[in-house]
Amino acid sequence: MDLEKLKYPIGTFDCPSNITSEKLEAWISILEHFPNRLNNLVSNLSEVQLNTPYRPEGWTVRQTIHHVYDSHHNAYTRFKWALTEATPIIKAYDEKAWAETADAKNAPIDLSLVAISALHAKWTYLLKGLSIDNFQREIIHPERNRTMSLAYMTGMYAWHSNHHYAHIENLLKREGWK
Repeated sequence: MDLEKLKYPIGTFDCPSNITSEKLEAWISILEHFPNRLNNLVSNLSEVQLNTPYRPEGWTVRQTIHHVYDSHHNAYTRFKWALTEATPIIKAYDEKAWAETADAKNAPIDLSLVAISALHAKWTYLLKGLSIDNFQREIIHPERNRTMSLAYMTGMYAWHSNHHYAHIENLLKREGWK
């Protein structure tokens, strides 16, 4: 199988140049429903299945689930910074190193599934209360050397949710586990 298709099963994030309120609503809906979709996908997996990489040299299902929580937790904090500070420079982190920590490699997935559910409930509550002007607020990402609006980031994390969901779902289909 094509390694690029395994890495990016839904393609890379392609943000429209004009982000409409309808597009924002669709992205917020993805973020709102993602925790239940993910939980339904992985809740009956065995330890062997959880410890299976979704692609050669990729993270295990367990690491992927913990990564989603870590990434989205950082994203929520970045949203709050953008809403409370003038174009803040955000703190970047080494997601590959985070995926190698003991909790990412070994902790029960329920820890992250419950946390993702609570985080997304709070995050979507926040997003639904923002004005169009709020979505134009920006952060500076030091590694990407660019600014990103909250509108752009909403789309990026909706994509990120679907991206990792597809990693796991495709593995389950390839292995005949679904």
